[in-house]
Amino acid sequence: MKPRIKYPIIVEGKYDKIKLDSIFEANVITTGGFAIFTGEEKIHLIKRLAEKSKIIILTDSDGAGHLIRSHIKCAVSPNKIINLYVPEIFGKEKRKREYSKEGKLGVEGIEAKKLTEILSPYFDTAEEKVVGGITKADLHACGLSGREDSAQKREKFLSRLELPTGMSPNSMLATLNMLYTREEFFKLTEQ
Repeated sequence: MKPRIKYPIIVEGKYDKIKLDSIFEANVITTGGFAIFTGEEKIHLIKRLAEKSKIIILTDSDGAGHLIRSHIKCAVSPNKIINLYVPEIFGKEKRKREYSKEGKLGVEGIEAKKLTEILSPYFDTAEEKVVGGITKADLHACGLSGREDSAQKREKFLSRLELPTGMSPNSMLATLNMLYTREEFFKLTEQ
């Protein structure tokens, strides 16, 4: 059984998310790298998550990671941020042909053991999983998944909630469970 992380984790890219998802049960949000500087949707989502709980920022230890972290820190109250850092390890990620610009491994290149060590203080040890309780069946019942027009309905629903559009049903489910209770979700779908 994977350890569960109690706070949302903000990372740079999809490969960082894939790495963390392979080790932990966690709500991992990607910034899309530098896309966070041009699109308001992601930073707005991060702000909303920080209203509900603390957030963990886990960006790479290179210059780009520091810029992204600084941008988030300017948007979110400092008492809502848990800053975690990957060690500066020089090397090349397995999926890449070349070393990165600074030659350092990012989140995706760090060993699972080291990531577990970094995140272990934030394991959720509660017996009950604390989430909003919204299920895939609820999304289907409300027409937000599994139907011909579900993608269009999801886009409108996400837009109305001021959440990033283009989310898959699974991503949307994880995000909704971080922000709303099941009862709140059903009230929102009735509007």
